[in-house]
Amino acid sequence: MGSYIPVSDEERRAMMDAIGISSVDALFSAIPSGMKVDKLKIPEGKSELETRRIIEGVAAKNRRFFSIFRGAGAYWHYIPAIVASVVNKEEFVTAYTPYQAEISQGVLQAIFEYQTMIADLTGLDAANASVYDGASAAAEAVNMCRERKRQKALVSAAAHPMVIDTIRTYCFGNNSEMALIPVKDGLTDAAALADILDDTVSCVYIQQVNYFGIIEDAAAFGELAHEAGAKLIMGINPIAAALLSSAGECGADIAVGEGQPLGMPLGFGGPYLGFMAACDAMMRKLPGRIVGETNDVEGRRAYVLTLQAREQHIRREKAASNICSNQNLCALTASVYLAAMGNEGLRRAAQNSYNYAHYLAERLADMGFSRCHEAPFFHEFVTVSPVDTDRVMTALEARDILGGLPLADGTILWCATEMNDKAQIDTLIDVLGEVAIS
Repeated sequence: MGSYIPVSDEERRAMMDAIGISSVDALFSAIPSGMKVDKLKIPEGKSELETRRIIEGVAAKNRRFFSIFRGAGAYWHYIPAIVASVVNKEEFVTAYTPYQAEISQGVLQAIFEYQTMIADLTGLDAANASVYDGASAAAEAVNMCRERKRQKALVSAAAHPMVIDTIRTYCFGNNSEMALIPVKDGLTDAAALADILDDTVSCVYIQQVNYFGIIEDAAAFGELAHEAGAKLIMGINPIAAALLSSAGECGADIAVGEGQPLGMPLGFGGPYLGFMAACDAMMRKLPGRIVGETNDVEGRRAYVLTLQAREQHIRREKAASNICSNQNLCALTASVYLAAMGNEGLRRAAQNSYNYAHYLAERLADMGFSRCHEAPFFHEFVTVSPVDTDRVMTALEARDILGGLPLADGTILWCATEMNDKAQIDTLIDVLGEVAIS
């Protein structure tokens, strides 16, 4: 990794002279003096060894688990070693977003490959160069569907609570309406949706698989939405997409989702990746940018910014979105992950996640943790706990196991991926047996 080289004193002086200021402080003259810090209380310098020990002490406060049985929007998947090897190359790490785009041919090609893979994964015509996270992608998709006479978004109450909150916040900000579609037996209630669909509804948002891990009948919701003149937005799990019908096959106009499972490790909330794809008719409403492939004047392959949303440059008052950047490094990570896994590798990761989750559900049922819903599920499911959930989580944590997510009324949302093999599941069951006995 190279070093950041700041400007010299001479260059700094030349820049200040060019804009007519005498000091850097003049750049901040609009900030009241009472809000400025006169002097930072920076401690004395430390040696490299002392600094290392301090940082290691801070890092030691983090709790790392041997196995993780919690999902709820962030998932523990295997990441091939080549992902970090490629993504950590200096030419990629230093890239933020291409403003003088055509100069950055390598970055543009990486984005183009990412868009192509997301379009393939979703079964839709075009993907943008990514947004901040899955929740903002869902809210941006709702914005794309708004029309003058259609200002209401119907959102499944079985979607992730944080996604629902983000959509609600966006709707509040643009003076549009959001209403929840009720849940019945863990599934979005199709009959209730049919009752509330009218000519004021712009879109229907369904999560596949939903927050409770259940596989929805997404195609049926697409038919209902389109019969009422509304658009269908599907929030998808990118790993589950390797096994389930694609968003395009289900009739979705827009597909969105959280890209974290595509090669990004679990962390304290990110950075993550919001992916978006749309059918051809909705392509020009995608926020952000789209990279395209062409030929230069000498006939060589070249990459260009084919589409840039207007909020990035002019007529910002007409913008439908405030997205003006992209999660380029995270998008590159997803591209490398998908390329390394390939179609078969991704399908096997999805199949193993499905298999281990169903084995976990069977073993938990033997311990009295009965499933709350009978509908088919992918790799998450909810159980009723026969013992206090705090006791369950405390006992598991003592064995370096992160249990499922406790929900309301003594229920737990469990998750298993290809990382949770039979041995890990059996260990978890042994610990739960000790809790039941004590």
